[in-house]
Amino acid sequence: MQQLISSIFYNISNMTNNKRPFALSIAGYDPSAGAGVLADIKTFEAIGVYGLAATTCITYQNDHSFEGVHWLSEKKIQRQLYPILKEYKVDFVKIGLIENIEILHAIIQLLYVNNSAVKIIWDPILRASAGFNFHKKIPHKKIKNILKSIHFITPNWNEAAYLLNENDAIKSSEKLSEYCNVYLKGGHNIETPATDMLWINKKLDILHPKEITAFGKHGTGCVLSSALTAYLALGYSAAKAATFAKEYTYQFLISNAQNLGYHSTV
Repeated sequence: MQQLISSIFYNISNMTNNKRPFALSIAGYDPSAGAGVLADIKTFEAIGVYGLAATTCITYQNDHSFEGVHWLSEKKIQRQLYPILKEYKVDFVKIGLIENIEILHAIIQLLYVNNSAVKIIWDPILRASAGFNFHKKIPHKKIKNILKSIHFITPNWNEAAYLLNENDAIKSSEKLSEYCNVYLKGGHNIETPATDMLWINKKLDILHPKEITAFGKHGTGCVLSSALTAYLALGYSAAKAATFAKEYTYQFLISNAQNLGYHSTV
């Protein structure tokens, strides 16, 4: 496996040649840097992509407890994005924590006005790992319209079921795949832990774990979705980008025995 990892990152080094593609994260600010835009930027940097960021909210948390959130208005988010999108060619965008569907829709519209070919990866965060619920109600009908503008959605087991008001995460993900590619994260799957499911162009593939690690990490979902974004930005196919993102996340999980992981490509 170490040989595979070395091969992946050797190829990345050759691809970048000191000129890295840009990737943009639009997500929340976590002071512990375990999740949100800070985690995304660290992931982008480690993989070999230049990370840009806009903050959607300020959270009051560490890796074990969550005390609250201060949402930024749609206007303040857009004001962060205008100079970034004006100056840099951004083809891949990861969107994380967002206050509501209306703001998500407005951001997506802005991204497409700037670049009609932009690829958006949406990590639909509904609950903090420390237990705080961000969204109690989801307008399920509006979700489908949003998905038509999404390249990849990366829900965990609970999020997938909740997005379309389903009891079954797999059935919900199949329905989601009618609109966009789906990476169903299996960390919360009791029957087959850490087994991820991938729908690309409506075709299902299974990503099995090498092993079940005993070390959980704050922000694992953020890392997975930003790693997927980074590998896509580097030009990998959706299938390879997903496989590499899972491997990167695994290395993040086993990086130490603490709740805050280390980012590395070796």
